[in-house]
Amino acid sequence: MFRKTIFWVHLVAGLLAGGIILIMSFTGAVLAFEKEIVAWVDREATRMAVPATGAPRLTVEEMVQRTQAAHAGSRVASLMVKSDPAAAVTLALGTATVYLNPYTGEIRPQGAVRTRALMRSMTAWHRTIAMSGEQRTTGKAITGAGNFVFLALAITGLCIWMPRQWSWRALRPSVWFTSARGKARDWNWHNVIGLWSTPVLIVLTLTALPISYAWVSNLINRLNGPVDAVAPATPAVTVPLPEGLVRQPFQALLAAVQTEVPDWKQIALRLEGGAAGRRGGTGGRGAAGEGRAAAAVAPASAAGGAPRNAVAQVSFTIREAHSWPRTANTTVALDPYTGQMLSRTGYAQMATGAQVRAWTRFLHTGEAFGPVGQLVAGLACLGGCVLVYTGFALSWRRFFGRREKPAGPVVAKDEPALASVSCQ
Repeated sequence: MFRKTIFWVHLVAGLLAGGIILIMSFTGAVLAFEKEIVAWVDREATRMAVPATGAPRLTVEEMVQRTQAAHAGSRVASLMVKSDPAAAVTLALGTATVYLNPYTGEIRPQGAVRTRALMRSMTAWHRTIAMSGEQRTTGKAITGAGNFVFLALAITGLCIWMPRQWSWRALRPSVWFTSARGKARDWNWHNVIGLWSTPVLIVLTLTALPISYAWVSNLINRLNGPVDAVAPATPAVTVPLPEGLVRQPFQALLAAVQTEVPDWKQIALRLEGGAAGRRGGTGGRGAAGEGRAAAAVAPASAAGGAPRNAVAQVSFTIREAHSWPRTANTTVALDPYTGQMLSRTGYAQMATGAQVRAWTRFLHTGEAFGPVGQLVAGLACLGGCVLVYTGFALSWRRFFGRREKPAGPVVAKDEPALASVSCQ
């Protein structure tokens, strides 16, 4: 009786939410490799020929000046460099992003326009069923409910899968593919793909809950203490402005960070006076030669900024080549006048709740375990698509298929009886 109840719960839930699950599974399979797909399509803009060994690179200040000169009226908000010598430097100007050749200063616009638009569309379907505006809340509620149902289907599916007899003959059609056709084939695919995909799908659905529901994220916070998803920011230095010292250029500070973290893979620098500066209140002009990208002092802010005559720190976000977790970042803050390191925070310094959320975010896409994890997540999502198809096919045959009468033994003249075989 219990098994029959579980079966009907599984069947009805699958019929009700199958369409939503199909959309989320398909888009999830594509989005598992979103970054890699965009990077491959945009490779002509982001990759460049490396000149002879020892060729000088432009300084941060020169990169900022050239970019702002080419985009009059825009201010560089952030800059990202990679350890790969053939990689372009990425500069963000408000809503626009450009790539710059650090050797020649050539500026290239962000490419892969259609691919990026496709990925935005996929993301919209995955999160809100492509609903926009005021309907986004409704769309998010639908996908959140679909995610809950998907989790229930995975758990009940495992219960239904459990064989009554643990023998290889009974297990084989449920653990590996056979050459069956029709209903037997759909049953075989549903069981086999469900068995191998379900453990991954359970992880994917569980890690999606904090994204779908604020109360789940808040529950993680309450269980693990007050946290922030990112490393806590170090307050600005509150000593008076140093006398007789000149503000160090960003290039010198970048070099100091590269020395401090020799295993760096990529470094992102949010420049003062960019978008962040306008929001956070940092302003003014820096030392000569630094252009509008630098500001010497952080003025007082009614929202809680640094007090007047306080030195605004310069923060770098670093991704290390051998960091664990793979997606963890390290934040280093420097005094812009002395170059002294004010703080260094990473995954180990984060509160437990923030560490949990860092894992859930990237377990959901498989990025937590690199390309192998993304491949497993993508294949599991494709498996989810097949499960929806085979589930609907089996349900259609159950409710609307022609009921075949059991065939009796076929007896031919002067020939022995042939036993009929039926796959239930």
